[in-house]
Amino acid sequence: MVRKAKDSASGTAGAAVEQHPGGGHITVTAQQSRYALDAIDAPASKEILIKDLTISVANRDLLSHALLHLVESRHYVLVGRNGTGKSTLLRAIAEGLIPGIPWSTRILLLGQVGETAGLIESGAGAESAESAALEVSEMGRLKVGEETVLQHVLRSDRMREKLVREAAVLEAAVENSRDAMAAVRAARLVRYNRLTEQLKEAHRIAERRSGARGKLARKELMKMEERVEEAKASLQQNEIEIDPANLAEETQAASEMLASVQASLQMMEAHQADAKARKILLGLGFKEDRIEKPMSELSGGWKTRCELACALTQYADVLLLDEPTNFLDLPSIIWLQDYIQSLKHTTVLITTHDRDFGDAVAEELILLREQKLERFRGNLSLWERERYKKIRYLTKMKDAQDKQKKHMEKTVQNNIKAAREKGDDKKLKQAASRKKKLDERMGMEVGLKGGRFKLNRDLGGYHLSNRAEIEVPEFDPPVKISLPSSPPDLRFPGALVSLEKVTFAYPGTLQRVPVLSDIDLTIHPGTRVGLTGLNGSGKSTLVSIITGTAEPTRGTITRHARAQLGCFSQQSVEELTALGAQRPTLTALSHFLEEAGDAASEKDARTALASVGLQGPVVSDVPLALLSGGQKVRLALAKLLRTPPQLLILDEATTHLDADTILGLILALRDYEGALLVVTHDRFFMRSVVEGDSPYRSAPAFRDSNDSEDSDTDEDSVPKGVVYRMVKGQLKKLEGGMEQYETIASRAAKKLGGT
Repeated sequence: MVRKAKDSASGTAGAAVEQHPGGGHITVTAQQSRYALDAIDAPASKEILIKDLTISVANRDLLSHALLHLVESRHYVLVGRNGTGKSTLLRAIAEGLIPGIPWSTRILLLGQVGETAGLIESGAGAESAESAALEVSEMGRLKVGEETVLQHVLRSDRMREKLVREAAVLEAAVENSRDAMAAVRAARLVRYNRLTEQLKEAHRIAERRSGARGKLARKELMKMEERVEEAKASLQQNEIEIDPANLAEETQAASEMLASVQASLQMMEAHQADAKARKILLGLGFKEDRIEKPMSELSGGWKTRCELACALTQYADVLLLDEPTNFLDLPSIIWLQDYIQSLKHTTVLITTHDRDFGDAVAEELILLREQKLERFRGNLSLWERERYKKIRYLTKMKDAQDKQKKHMEKTVQNNIKAAREKGDDKKLKQAASRKKKLDERMGMEVGLKGGRFKLNRDLGGYHLSNRAEIEVPEFDPPVKISLPSSPPDLRFPGALVSLEKVTFAYPGTLQRVPVLSDIDLTIHPGTRVGLTGLNGSGKSTLVSIITGTAEPTRGTITRHARAQLGCFSQQSVEELTALGAQRPTLTALSHFLEEAGDAASEKDARTALASVGLQGPVVSDVPLALLSGGQKVRLALAKLLRTPPQLLILDEATTHLDADTILGLILALRDYEGALLVVTHDRFFMRSVVEGDSPYRSAPAFRDSNDSEDSDTDEDSVPKGVVYRMVKGQLKKLEGGMEQYETIASRAAKKLGGT
């Protein structure tokens, strides 16, 4: 990584460059004031204020002259469409690429996918993973492959681990009565390690400064290098070379150093780390026995939960969570939102596709749109409602003024015409008066705070008119997803799939607890079926039996002879990711054509991909490996719906999609005439697609402009389905739908983690 910065008397235009995981480089520039430079190493608060922020990847601007403002201890949700740069912004913050964020600010990022997955740490107390692993190896700790889930979470807090190691070394040395030099050597070793870390920070500061401040930073760097060399030399001293008086002083200093380290551990409540880690792991759905099992036995989804536990266990000034609800079931999602709400002294910035979760945790919304960062005090649903109300209000005001203006202009013309014909000066005065009114009174009727408009307060600077123009804000254009709505005719009636007393168990486990037990389920053409429940409860197994990739141990399953079944699962994106890694030049268009064979031309392929929002250079020029998770979801859907199936199965289809795309998918699925089986923990998605609730209630951006504000014009036309809960291998109908399951999950969340 390369960091560069320029410094001047009036301010700083800092810059940083780093390789992007998907290719190209991340380039970051920002303006820094003298105050920011003075406060950069020892800020009075943990507030982050970055002006004129620009972030580019491969010469494409993601942010352009934006303002990033994070108030200390406030909880934010970052919203933006796929590919706008949300994850890149989080990574730039976490890895210290943004000039102006103090190095002493402790920042943790839980990445989402790819090379950014896992925990990234920066700021005071942060160590490199290599350094921490080396120290652990030297002290004879467990190897990574042997460590348990709990040990992995505890070791992730490198600041606490560092203090624990220092305390262990110092305590053993101070209590060593046989070796008079033991305490001195231990204190010198700890001091040397600390100075080495400070030297790394001094290098970073010297690299990013220039001019007079850069010269001063380089002087400090040279002094630090001398101190490190002196500390290194002191480690090689023999006892006979040390003056007895100095030996006594250093022995006393070692005892004081141990007391200081123990005090630091006590302040961070290190003795409660084990209990806190257990509570968080239980809250995220781990069982007691699994906590003590090796990390190597965890699947990818459970490893993601473990990394989330690592982020929540340790203290951070700024906690960045990129899609933290991935792989979580609803009780754990509700537990997580309650836990985040309880964080009182940590600034939290979250990206999430789960609207209900985002609405619950957001104190303030940050919208990344048009390369800017817009702020709103509230959540996404409230922002959409307030913006929609403002659009309606200003539209009515503008229409009324346009009508009034047209009438007054006509009156002025009539008065002028009458005055010319009859020589009436009174008519000319009336015309002049009305024309002046047109010039001075047309425009905003309310001020910035909603009261009466005042020129000197609401319209500063030089202007040609006495009132601000009425500018009606707009929503971003809706995400258009056009699914083929009508599957081929079946020719003869009958259920698409029918399961009777289906039981499934892995070989040798039938006599114990089967995965599925006596499942009865019938899916007719055009019906909506929702499936929810805890992870590991058997939902994916049931889907596998329905699609025929697994056979039941007992019971019967009947499928319509002419019915086509199409299934989107989480593996669909993983398969595309693996394929892109194997074939770096493969694009979405070429892959789609390969899958279609001779059945589709390039024009047909582009049309099919455009229907799900993939078009332009993204389709033919961008390699498959560089597509975002949301773009891969769209590609998988385009492949699946090339021939629309009579039964479309969607297993966690919203995981990689942004809020606007989820809304677009909901609207497309509401028009789908085939049957739907939806497996999801997303409450909003389930209510809108399966239960037939209108998405317009919380997302009015898509409402037709002619509809009344509270109308739901299409709600009655959408078929209302049934939601089932998978529990203990059995399928139970939820009479109250997703609302009932949310109540059940809320009760379960209170029990998780001992809360």
